[in-house]
Amino acid sequence: MPLNTIEWKNGAVRLIDQTKLPIELEYLQTDDYQVLGDAIRQLKVRGAPAIGIAAGFGVVLGVQHLRDVSQSEFISKGLKIIDYLAGTRPTAVNLFWALGRMRAILEQSAGEMSIEQTKARLLREAQDILEEDRKICRNLGRNGASLLPDNATVLTHCNAGSLATADYGTAIGVIYAASEEGKNIRVYADETRPLLQGARLTTWELMQNKIDVTLICDNTAAFVMQQGKIDCVLVGADRIAANGDTANKVGTYNVAVLAHHHQIPFYVVAPVSTLDLTLENGSRIPIEQRASEEVTMGFGKRTAPSGVKVFSPAFDVTPHKLITAIVTEKGIARGSYRDKLKKFKNNT
Repeated sequence: MPLNTIEWKNGAVRLIDQTKLPIELEYLQTDDYQVLGDAIRQLKVRGAPAIGIAAGFGVVLGVQHLRDVSQSEFISKGLKIIDYLAGTRPTAVNLFWALGRMRAILEQSAGEMSIEQTKARLLREAQDILEEDRKICRNLGRNGASLLPDNATVLTHCNAGSLATADYGTAIGVIYAASEEGKNIRVYADETRPLLQGARLTTWELMQNKIDVTLICDNTAAFVMQQGKIDCVLVGADRIAANGDTANKVGTYNVAVLAHHHQIPFYVVAPVSTLDLTLENGSRIPIEQRASEEVTMGFGKRTAPSGVKVFSPAFDVTPHKLITAIVTEKGIARGSYRDKLKKFKNNT
């Protein structure tokens, strides 16, 4: 069963604080858009679709407190709220896609709707983004499940399940869908350093849903492939360029290279909203840099000398040539991605 990772409740946003897992299942509830923005930055809510949903509700939180202002002031302050939320994380394009939808409503409201009507319309749009994601997850799951044979063993990296979406996920959703079809699916989950989203989140989520999962260190992926234990790799995406180059959690590129060497199918599973066809290729995708402390003092314990230089990108880019197929809710793209991805995007 999918988790309620994020929801609108009594004029506030309620979300699972993913930094507390797997030790505690704790919820954060706030009616402050800046608190929600901090939650996005601090990875209390993460995963490209969930970030987009959170940003949409963040706009609602911000404007609902605007009172005794003119229409022009309301729009101006609303746009500043959108700009603030857009600055929380740079790589996941779903964030900007969702904020673009909210911006369009705000800008179109001038002279057409009252402030209260605009507030109501913005809330409906944020709720639509959430509900649409639930349907998208189901379609992604069904499409991707067709790629998995019975008794398949899948390798995953990071977390692309219920905790990253409004329903049962993108890449992990494929596993759930295949399981619902009666297929026996086993999973090897990379721990996903430095923040261990695979160890903390994916294994916890799969165990909650009684999926057979085995945790491995990131540097064990090559060995389990060499041992013939892996039938395919399933990963999510935070941004996909026009040619199919894909940004996902750092370490994904490593796994793709290993899968290619061992002739193992490597599947990217993501909604059409993750496609950024304005970028010709992956070299143009902005890559978020994280704080050095996440590497040197992971979870509060120092594991490297004080003052050491650190390079800590949150994402890397997998070249399209290493990707066997890109699974979307509109269908599966293979081979030359450009035309197929453009078709999927234009049919949204």
